[in-house]
Amino acid sequence: MAVIIQFVLLAVGFILLVKGADWFVEGASKVAEKFGIPQLVIGLTIVAMGTSLPEAAVSVSAALKGSAEITIGNIVGSNIMNVLLILGLTSLIIPIAVQKSTVKYEIPYMVAISALLMGLGYTDQVVGRTDGLILWALMLCYLGYLLYMSKKGLGIEEEIPGADKQMPMWKMLFLILVGGVMIVAGSDVAVDAATELARIFGMSERLIGLTIVAFGTSLPELVTSVTAAMKGKADIAVGNIVGSNIFNILFVVGTSALITPVAYASNFFVDSIVCIAAAVLLWALVVKRHRLGRAGGACMLICYGAYFVHLIG
Repeated sequence: MAVIIQFVLLAVGFILLVKGADWFVEGASKVAEKFGIPQLVIGLTIVAMGTSLPEAAVSVSAALKGSAEITIGNIVGSNIMNVLLILGLTSLIIPIAVQKSTVKYEIPYMVAISALLMGLGYTDQVVGRTDGLILWALMLCYLGYLLYMSKKGLGIEEEIPGADKQMPMWKMLFLILVGGVMIVAGSDVAVDAATELARIFGMSERLIGLTIVAFGTSLPELVTSVTAAMKGKADIAVGNIVGSNIFNILFVVGTSALITPVAYASNFFVDSIVCIAAAVLLWALVVKRHRLGRAGGACMLICYGAYFVHLIG
């Protein structure tokens, strides 16, 4: 009975996270729009970070509660899942076109910062405040790059939720407030339930973070990518996933480390290698034809299956 209760709590936490992030982004986007901030800037900041909000809330909450293995496991696990599982599934539904800039700059940048995170954590077994500053500096560089590319017309502008509709100010503030409360409450419930499940099943927080928590916080990316594929708009999927992975490392881990130093256990070394390898595999599959086909998607799903077997083995 206790197990069922914890799984229900975990599901409730994830629902609060996903819906809360959705409402928060919509409200914040509308307020920014109301004050004359260009949609381009809103898209590159508020909306782009929006899909990383569940990861951010869970990671910061876990770090503050001393569950550091959930913090790192959540991000590394989410990034592996985003590439191998979500893009694998999406490209099986419909082959995905990939932008030149994504192949040339963004995927290599994702590989580089994935390796950097491993280096920062593995050297002294902690991602400290100085490391957090480094990650935040690299995030600001990435935002500058996105702004430059979009002004040049080389990138895809993020779609702003409900951008064509007028919304009263009270509703915008209501969405921000309620969305923010839901994110905080959802992360709190999810971390507590995940920690309790780890204790009940005798599993490590690392395994819970890499699997169940990673899947829950990757739900926005999964829903967005698969829905886009089914609507024939899969060409935005790779860019969105790569962008989300970059934000997960730079924004989420960077912010968590600035708030409180995050322990990086030595057994995360293999997971970090898999995270880097997944990014390299994605780049290898799309570098020539700028397209992720069904064969590539199947290969990625097989790789994730092998990694999952390794995790539970």
